[in-house]
Amino acid sequence: MSLGNFHIPQPYNEPVKSYAPGSPERAALAAELERQASEVIEIPCVIGGERVFSGNTMDLTMPCDHGHVLAKVHMATEDMVNAGVDAAEAARHEWHRMPWEERAAIFLRAADLLAGPWRDRLNASTMLGQGKTCYQAEIDAACEIIDFWRFNTWYGETAVYAEQPPLSPPGVWNRMEARPLDGFVFAIAPFNFTSIALNLPTAPAMFGNTVVWKPATTGVLSCWYGMQLLEAAGLPPGVINMIVGRGGTVGNPVIARRELAGLHFTGSTSTFQRLWASIGNNLAHYGQYPRIVGETGGKDFCIAHASADGAALSTAILRGAYEYQGQKCSALSRVYVPKSLWADVAERVAAGLREMKMGDVRDFSNFLGAVIDEPAFRGHQEYLAVANETGNVLAGGGSDGAKGWYIDPTFVEVGNPHHKLMEEEIFGPICTAYVYDDGDWQGALDLVDTTSPYALTGAVFATDRRAVAEATDRLRFAAGNFYVNDKPTGAVVGQQPFGGGRASGTNDKAGSPLNLMRWVSHRTIKETLVPPTDWRYPFLG
Repeated sequence: MSLGNFHIPQPYNEPVKSYAPGSPERAALAAELERQASEVIEIPCVIGGERVFSGNTMDLTMPCDHGHVLAKVHMATEDMVNAGVDAAEAARHEWHRMPWEERAAIFLRAADLLAGPWRDRLNASTMLGQGKTCYQAEIDAACEIIDFWRFNTWYGETAVYAEQPPLSPPGVWNRMEARPLDGFVFAIAPFNFTSIALNLPTAPAMFGNTVVWKPATTGVLSCWYGMQLLEAAGLPPGVINMIVGRGGTVGNPVIARRELAGLHFTGSTSTFQRLWASIGNNLAHYGQYPRIVGETGGKDFCIAHASADGAALSTAILRGAYEYQGQKCSALSRVYVPKSLWADVAERVAAGLREMKMGDVRDFSNFLGAVIDEPAFRGHQEYLAVANETGNVLAGGGSDGAKGWYIDPTFVEVGNPHHKLMEEEIFGPICTAYVYDDGDWQGALDLVDTTSPYALTGAVFATDRRAVAEATDRLRFAAGNFYVNDKPTGAVVGQQPFGGGRASGTNDKAGSPLNLMRWVSHRTIKETLVPPTDWRYPFLG
């Protein structure tokens, strides 16, 4: 019981450290990288606060050095999955009765622990396990999840719990409470963002929900450190249960449980559609209609007008398409450039790619690392074959899997706007350009809007304000996050709430109250202060 009207501290975006040569943060991170790389740890499932070791292990290796084992990951059995659900159910009644301020304090403490003593642990594990450079790890595994925890708690006070009926006429007190969902939430995380992986279970948990959390097996090293961080911050046992395993082994028994109240998902479109269909087929079995929130794939675009600045456009391509090896759902993948700009842009991008270094992320001079694993590597090789056979490869086009899963950053020109490389999600460092006639701006806008089933992120480059306004209007439904004269990546919590529509997801905007509202179920309470004692209405007289 709270004996005061407490306020969450005003949130702010966590400052991004530079890791410049000679900086103390660079030295500290290098030491932590060496420590983590020098050991092979065991990663268990965490069920009801207990470490559970199945004995059925998978080797987790470095993408940049696939012979280097980082961890033995204990894969869950179906019995362990059901035990995770049982633990979530056992914990939820006490958890949702904990005062909101006390729950919020756990995540505010987690944010400050991550900003301080846990920062290197999360960043280093993200670099080694997921192949991110120090900068990409910093903006993800440190800054973004810190921002999620600070802003989400603040939104909880100022938006979720503050939402009340505007009127209480004389003699009546109307109010509304934001209850948690009536069951557990199933959170399924991707490999590519530690911040997303940790936000998926913690956003529902803040509001009194308990969670069964399935991290991606390829991203589980940083998730294991994140789980330990949450425990250090005071998260009670059973509130979040970390279940590591293959998709169907975990997903099928969870979806079959009557207590399922919500799905919080980031991953592939095909997986999300299968899960939604499975939930739909089970609707009559559930104790409630599960909330479904998902962010999935993208075929993210940039369209340049003839008035665009060629240098700015080229920089946006180099950063937007190739940072973190293009393994972002927001990564730039298709570009539409007018003929008048093409020669300049093509040369600038190709020159930039020739300068980019690729290699082990422990070498801080590398701009790119390796892609996540061998299946991704083989898939990208197939797209490189298509590029080399049917496109004009301006830079890149090769691969090397001898030591790490390295795909050359590749820039391709195609003459067909419906080429395979312009339409299919690749999720790797391959960007494709289509050159259109300057006079066909309208046709180019139509191509952007109709070529892809996705609608996650997109950008327009132009100095002509009429072109900016027209693209913004015409492409209204082509992207949930739209950028003007900027790359279509790098959304910041509290600044650009993130999510897309069409085949890219439910657009519930992580990093805003819109997502958080999905994890509460409101109850309206009307209290009549002096109730009537005569059933007769005046009109009867």
